[in-house]
Amino acid sequence: MTDTPPGVDLERLRPWFAAHVDGATGGELAASLISGGRSNLTYAIRDAGAQYVLRRPPLGHVLPTAHDMAREYKVLTALAPTAVPVPKTLAFCDDASVNDAPFYVMELVDGKILRTSADVGTLSRDEARRCSEELIDVLVAIHAVDYEAVGLGDFGHPDGYVERQVRRWGEQWERSKTRELPAVDELARRLRGALPDSPRPTIVHGDYRLDNTMLAPDDPGRIVAVLDWEMATLGDPLADLGLYLLYYVRDDAQTGNVGATISAEAGFLPRDDVVERYAQESGRDVSQLDFYEALAAYKLAIILEGIHARFLMGKTVGEGFDHIGSLVEIMVQGALDQCSRSSIAALRG
Repeated sequence: MTDTPPGVDLERLRPWFAAHVDGATGGELAASLISGGRSNLTYAIRDAGAQYVLRRPPLGHVLPTAHDMAREYKVLTALAPTAVPVPKTLAFCDDASVNDAPFYVMELVDGKILRTSADVGTLSRDEARRCSEELIDVLVAIHAVDYEAVGLGDFGHPDGYVERQVRRWGEQWERSKTRELPAVDELARRLRGALPDSPRPTIVHGDYRLDNTMLAPDDPGRIVAVLDWEMATLGDPLADLGLYLLYYVRDDAQTGNVGATISAEAGFLPRDDVVERYAQESGRDVSQLDFYEALAAYKLAIILEGIHARFLMGKTVGEGFDHIGSLVEIMVQGALDQCSRSSIAALRG
């Protein structure tokens, strides 16, 4: 088909779907890129009988340990019987001859994703409040899963998680960077000096935010699926909360326009109420959140630099990449400014 998006070979996928995906007819396939993904690529795949979702790595500049389809498939499958809403997984393929890279197939969930500020603006104040409460409740549910009981005991190495995060993301920066940015090195130095004592480890989503969730079509206060588990591991649950807060009461310039930003003015819970709700429901100490927010900004800036590098090589699919590089500096400087106001001395430099 002449309009098939890059990243899927439908002729090769057709017999594989027929052999491995329940319900596939073996007939001709059609595909469309699902917008919003700037890392792993997500497609809607259709045949005469049903629709599916296919996830695969980006087309180029794949960092070591990143975009691991098997890990994402494993965690989604393990979470199916828990209270965490996730799509049902259908099949996994690690044979690159089928579609040039590993991929997996899951069900297409009926719901809506709020990707932009305009999408968020469609919510009433009551809907926004209930949505923000549900977002925290689901995050608490993720962190409450007994990962040993669901077969994820070997999913990560939680000891030393935050130190390892700072170190590994520094290594990712060295692999991804397209220029020298001393502010990135300074932020890393402050993070290394302010490592907190982590609470008991949990499953960590790694990229939990509003537009990585799908809301019920008739109820924005109910999440029907948590998506994009490519960065999931076992570790410090407060890392998820820190990243989630990175998108709270900030504009697109501060967050790199990566996801729908959330404003208390629109009816969402104020930031302090979010922190209090999480602390009460999870029972965790949140006094060191400044560190986790700074770590989140550090990671997101490096992710944006990797996306910028792929854009420069012509390896991105979709639109909205041409301004990403300039946002890395904005994000890192914003994090340093916040660190300088922190009650944690090491973060102040």
